[in-house]
Amino acid sequence: MSRTFNKPTIIMPSEAENRRIVAAAESDPHATPLTDEQLKAMVPMKSLRGRPKVEKPKLLVSVRYSQEVIEYFRGTGDGWQVRMDEVLRRYVARQRKGGSTATS
Repeated sequence: MSRTFNKPTIIMPSEAENRRIVAAAESDPHATPLTDEQLKAMVPMKSLRGRPKVEKPKLLVSVRYSQEVIEYFRGTGDGWQVRMDEVLRRYVARQRKGGSTATS
């Protein structure tokens, strides 16, 4: 099922409307204009969305594991894929340190 997102249409004010808006903002004693530094520090909201970028992102791969392995890890509850990754990371670390090379 595809999902479509309707982007809101942004209607910019006319010159006359913009002048009235600016005049109202300037006459408001509680409204203070942004400084040049504040304007330079602004970033689009789009750039703030999503997960933060990581130095070494995980890779999406398709792998086939035995049914017993998947049932075991799924049986450990939420976060089972993270725990599975940790087991494999520890195995890799042992191999790099000259650990056992036995496989089954």
